Amino acid sequence: MAEKRGRKGIISVCTVLVVAAIVAAAALRARPPLVPVVKVAREDLSARISSNGKVEPISPAIARAGFPAFVSKVLATEGQTVRRGQLILTLDAADIRSQLAQARADLITAQTDLNNARAGGPPDQIAQLEGDLRAAQLQVASLDRAGKALQSLLAQHAATQDEVSQNQVSLARARANLQALEAKKQLLAQLAASRVEGASLRVSQMQDTVRSLEEKVRSATVIAPASGILYSLPVRAGDYVKAGDVLAEMADLREVRVRVFVDEPDLGLLAPDQPVEVTWDAKPDHVWTGLTGQTPKQVVARGMRSVGEILCSVDNDHLDLLPNTNVQVQILVAQRRGALAVPRAAVRESGGQHFVFVFAGQRVYRRDIAVGIASSSKYEVLQGLAEGDLVAEPVEQELRDRMKVRPLEAD
Repeated sequence: MAEKRGRKGIISVCTVLVVAAIVAAAALRARPPLVPVVKVAREDLSARISSNGKVEPISPAIARAGFPAFVSKVLATEGQTVRRGQLILTLDAADIRSQLAQARADLITAQTDLNNARAGGPPDQIAQLEGDLRAAQLQVASLDRAGKALQSLLAQHAATQDEVSQNQVSLARARANLQALEAKKQLLAQLAASRVEGASLRVSQMQDTVRSLEEKVRSATVIAPASGILYSLPVRAGDYVKAGDVLAEMADLREVRVRVFVDEPDLGLLAPDQPVEVTWDAKPDHVWTGLTGQTPKQVVARGMRSVGEILCSVDNDHLDLLPNTNVQVQILVAQRRGALAVPRAAVRESGGQHFVFVFAGQRVYRRDIAVGIASSSKYEVLQGLAEGDLVAEPVEQELRDRMKVRPLEAD
């Protein structure tokens, strides 16, 4: 009997505890959720585009090998300051100089052929032919005069018919010889005229060859075109280089540019002369400043990104921002003084409409707003809120219009 009463007591106690837990849980569920709220206030806002970029010299001088060759001498070191006209290195150009000498000789031959063609033929042939023509003309004229004299003498019975006939035969032969020489001169002129175009083309080709070889010979001696920094010198004496290989890169590095890769959605915010801040992981405590240049005119693929490339000029007076380094860039695209600001986390969006939950009278109320520029943490509010309004920040429980909440106001 006593055992039964003990069991009933235990059951009663457990029942009371369960009921109490249920009541407590229900009470907890019935309490409004705790929601952080912040006060809308005025402050200075800056909208920035953050991206990455690569440093480039503004006006680099890049020397390339004009022909395959061995590097003969290297007279400078990478990183040094060079003066305009200073010798940097030389290539072995003996073979190119030999080719140039032969090409110049071939050019003289081609120019001689062209001059002969334009003159009607080789000078010696023309001179010989002109001499033969003058002699033939004189012979014809002489025989013609003699024939006329013999005809007169024949009429006076002072000459015989045989003498007249012999003169006529000789005159006919002389005239035939003269006609043959004139035909030969005409044929020579025609042949020469037909060769002018080909000879002119050969002269042009040989001139191009000579110019090309002269340029190669000049390129074998690399000098600094202007004073600056020799920031790249990838070759050493004895190295073999191919045509087009980079031999040296020089530039004035006091002012460089940064090629910034801006994601497509941010391109509409860009404009010329916007302030730029550049940082480099190798010197985390240093910031370089500059300005944006012309806005991108196309979008290109860069890895998995679709970007526009904008060139920004950057001051580099201390020469510590090196070419080809990868940097981080922030572009200031807009700035507001005393803007009405609200945390980005408090702003929701639905169907293109921005809205917040405003806390008033122990409840939150949905309110549509218009936003302006955005910093990394705040939105500028153009319409829908007033200074001093309290807006709710996100919580685990989804907020609803007119929902009752307990405010947790930020300090």
